[in-house]
Amino acid sequence: MSSRILLYLPGAVMFLALLIKVPTLRRDRDQPLNRAACALLVVGCPITFLASPPTIATVNRLTGVVNFSAPLVFCLVTVFSGSCVVLVLQWAGGPPAAVRRATRLTVAVFGAVSVLIVVLFVIGDAPVERLRDVDTYYATTPWIREMIVCFLLAHTVGTSALTVLCGKWLWRADRSLRPLRTGLALIVFGGLLDLAYLAAKWASVAARWAGRDWVVSADVALSLTSGAALMIGAGFVVPLVGGSAAWRDFAQYRRLYPLWKALRGSAAARVRTVPLAWWSPVGIRLIHRESVIDDGILALASRFDPAVRTAAYEAARGQGLSGARAAVVADAAMLAAACRRGAAGTQGGHPAPYRLDSGPLDALAREFRSSPIVAAAREAAATGA
Repeated sequence: MSSRILLYLPGAVMFLALLIKVPTLRRDRDQPLNRAACALLVVGCPITFLASPPTIATVNRLTGVVNFSAPLVFCLVTVFSGSCVVLVLQWAGGPPAAVRRATRLTVAVFGAVSVLIVVLFVIGDAPVERLRDVDTYYATTPWIREMIVCFLLAHTVGTSALTVLCGKWLWRADRSLRPLRTGLALIVFGGLLDLAYLAAKWASVAARWAGRDWVVSADVALSLTSGAALMIGAGFVVPLVGGSAAWRDFAQYRRLYPLWKALRGSAAARVRTVPLAWWSPVGIRLIHRESVIDDGILALASRFDPAVRTAAYEAARGQGLSGARAAVVADAAMLAAACRRGAAGTQGGHPAPYRLDSGPLDALAREFRSSPIVAAAREAAATGA
């Protein structure tokens, strides 16, 4: 059961990526990059399912052709490899005419290889059913041998192109684009696993040609191919999900939690909240959380102490922080001190009108939670210093 899950999970991940990507394809169907990504996912979804030994045996039995699954899976993997190269071309960009010519040439070459795989299987002879090692078992059989070489060459070219391009993109990508960088890293890791599998397969085939019987373990091959497919599929999912509006709202919702908790729980703020239904979307929850924070800040305005803000700002600047970040730290310190005074029922030394203009709430929440300057202001307010 666990081995079947290992085989079917990559296909499920790619199917999930396809479901996420399809709405984008419907909106931007004229974009070659979207079409290439969807084509790759459509081809990739059934590969691990069809390559599993139980499915191989079933397909062979239903078709009545011994080892019919071999050219079927080889052709799908070849088309997938060609889709990887096309995606690489679209990602790399360049003059549109040159990209179109390269794309058509790639489609023609990998399409011809797929047809050649079928032809070689038909004219060859593979009478013994092999569920796990058809490539190494028939490595010296005329015509079947050539079919295996065509498959391995196409697979190696496609995986190498995808791994190299994503590695270069990962090196250049802005570090602030975490979902994209995570997705690229997963694809690169998956590509390296697949190249390790291919290296083992090439070594096994070459050993058979040399008259030796060095065959990579079926379990090792299964682990490498399934792991590679899972990583590549996840690599496509992460940027799609991580770059969506819902994910950005959820990330912002989580970042505001420390500030929301402090203000909602402050007796001085006396913020009344309207309960949300459990099915409320994350966008509504984010708006609700921001409203609670704004109301809490307004309620604490009379307890703000400008002296705390000034001292915190000077301390932040003394630590080498920029003026913009020092202003956020100063506001967070003044707010933290006000929360602590509110809990103790005391007023600030110099009440000030409500005015926090240091920037986004998520930056305020980050410093409120993690800045040592803010923590010192909070403790000083607690002790009345």
